[in-house]
Amino acid sequence: MADHAAIEDLKERILSDPGVILDDPDMIRGLLDADPSFRGRQVVDLRSVLVGRLEQKIGHLEDTHREVLAAAYDNVAGTNQVHKACLALLDAADFAGFLNVMVDDLPQILSVDIVRLGLEAPGAVAGKGLGPEGNLNRVVIAMPQDGVGTYITHGRGLGPRQITLRQLAKASPELYGDAAAQIRSEAAVRLDLGAERRPGLLLFGSNEKKRFHRDQGTDLLTFFCGVFERTLRRWIA
Repeated sequence: MADHAAIEDLKERILSDPGVILDDPDMIRGLLDADPSFRGRQVVDLRSVLVGRLEQKIGHLEDTHREVLAAAYDNVAGTNQVHKACLALLDAADFAGFLNVMVDDLPQILSVDIVRLGLEAPGAVAGKGLGPEGNLNRVVIAMPQDGVGTYITHGRGLGPRQITLRQLAKASPELYGDAAAQIRSEAAVRLDLGAERRPGLLLFGSNEKKRFHRDQGTDLLTFFCGVFERTLRRWIA
């Protein structure tokens, strides 16, 4: 009676979780090799289930392999983009050249639609350009005191992170100008411009809603912004 109860208990456990048997190659092999006289329809079906499980696992491994390769390729491509952008900034011969690189070269190199630089200038009219006269005048935008932190946190009073990635329902026309209506996501970077200087704001705007989102990594962008900060400090010193 005790043996019968144990067998029934084992049977119930296997039926409640067949994977205990099907996922164990040694147990399957033992069942298949136990007795040739029992290799009927049920054993063939059991073998087909095992083959199906193995095919499923192989398919999952192949999908994972492709995802890893795609991620590695994207990382290498992103690294090359950032290196190229850094070299372009360092090649600028003067501040006007630096701003030209920012407005003309960086969007193409980094695959964004617009780049803007905001500087806190309490004495200037917020939203007005601070760059040289001409086409670059709207590249460097005046912001009120504490405007950088307020913009990054949307006025919530939280300490701003260095880099904030987000999607936008409505972009700021003061910062993006006429392009604001098309901007759907952005990377907002708080710039440290040195002691006794107000912080700056570097914006990368994209017309694609999924170009920037909070689940993305920021290591490469952090490195680029470190180079950008140091180069900008040289021109505004």
